[in-house]
Amino acid sequence: MPPRGHARRRDAGLVESCPVNLVLIGYRGTGKSVVAKLLAKRTGRPVVSLDEEIVRRVGCSIPEYVEKFGWEAFRDVEQEVAAEAGGRDGLIVDAGGGVVTRRANVDALRDRGRIIWLSADPATIAARIQDDRNRPSLTGDKSFLDEVEEVLAARTPLYADAAHFQVDTTGRTPLEVAECILRLVPDL
Repeated sequence: MPPRGHARRRDAGLVESCPVNLVLIGYRGTGKSVVAKLLAKRTGRPVVSLDEEIVRRVGCSIPEYVEKFGWEAFRDVEQEVAAEAGGRDGLIVDAGGGVVTRRANVDALRDRGRIIWLSADPATIAARIQDDRNRPSLTGDKSFLDEVEEVLAARTPLYADAAHFQVDTTGRTPLEVAECILRLVPDL
C-alpha cells in the first residue's frame, strides 16, 4: 500500500490508450460513490452504481436480498450487472466492494475500463461506515472492526490484482481523491 495520501500506478503499460470507462473498486467506505459523482461532474460522464442497479433489478435493498437469498445469489446478480456495465462505453462505474471476488467481474470491467482501487486503513473504513444499515454483515458474528480487518485481508490481493491504479483515501477529502484520479487518468 502506498504511504498515506499517495497514489500508486499498478500497471505501467497502459498509457498508450485509455479505455472508455473509469471503474472505482475498493472496500465499503473508501469513497467510491461520492468520488464517482464528483468525477461525473468533472468529466460529464454518467455514473453507474452497480449496487443501485442490483437494487433496481431485484426490487429490494441489498440487506433484504442477502437475508432472503444469500450472498451467492447476490453475487450472481452482481456478475450480470458488472457484465452489462463492462460492455458499455463512457461510464464512471461505482463497483460494489465485493465485485473483485469473482474474476468474471474483473475481466468484464477491465475489458473497456481503467480500474482505480480506492483504499483506506481499517480504522478509517470502520469510522466511515459504522452507522450505515444498508451494508449487511459479510462475516456474521465478528465485531465491526474485526470484520473490516478480516475481509480487507482477504480482498486486498484481489483489489491489487484488478487495479491499474491505487489511491489511498485515508485523510483525504473526496474532492482530493477525485483530483488525484484525474491526474492519474488525464485522458478522460
